[in-house]
Amino acid sequence: MAESVYKVIELVGTSSESWEKAAAAAVQKASATLRDLRIAEVVELDMQLDDGKILAYRAKMKVSFKFEGGD
Repeated sequence: MAESVYKVIELVGTSSESWEKAAAAAVQKASATLRDLRIAEVVELDMQLDDGKILAYRAKMKVSFKFEGGD
């Protein structure tokens, strides 16, 4: 089996509805410009508040994809 290298980046997705939709939004947006997404790990969940009301759910994630650097 050939050796592989993966790059890990951090993303924050947001949604006015839920943490699940916030995470899905981050993956969907990343997949539009990155190839070979492999793993998405949610590392933190929080909320943006205003006057005691939830404005947005936020999901901080680590996402990995296959690294295709030049030789």
